[in-house]
Amino acid sequence: MNADVKNECAAAEERLVDKDTARRIEQFLFREARLLDSERWENWLALMTDDIHYWMPAIENRRRADKLGAFAPGRGAYFDDNHFDLQRRVARFMQPSAWAEDPPTRHVHVISNVESCHAETRREYRVHSVFVNYRSRGEADNDLLLGRREDILRDTEDGLRIARRKIVITQSLLMSKNINTFF
Repeated sequence: MNADVKNECAAAEERLVDKDTARRIEQFLFREARLLDSERWENWLALMTDDIHYWMPAIENRRRADKLGAFAPGRGAYFDDNHFDLQRRVARFMQPSAWAEDPPTRHVHVISNVESCHAETRREYRVHSVFVNYRSRGEADNDLLLGRREDILRDTEDGLRIARRKIVITQSLLMSKNINTFF
């Protein structure tokens, strides 16, 4: 975990959400995982705000003394999506011609270590969590993706919605044949 995240969590301790709000946020994240596991992508997409920023930066192995850190400029991103980009990805998954998903990949999303605090903006929450995404395809094609998520959840008239998501996987070199999944 980088120093910024550590400082952010320490500074936010006095702004941690109450236990009812924490449970509500956890249940929201668990429901999101179930929607993804059951390929209910349109329902999953409905959990996003119109101004969503869904970002998975590529990471690079660097020494601690290197001031650029793991997310060095120019390294790129696996995902850097807005709502339109996510809509396109969902539409592609649903096409009969999506050969990468026929037969379909079986997913299990495990969400844990959920920590929630009030964000700077009213009716928003900063949520940190860890995930395991186990993917199985065909008879012997299996992938295990692990990482952390930093979310901003917004409380709307329709319930909680994801306004920002930063996904940081532990692997600096992605060994999977593809990354046809959501986190």
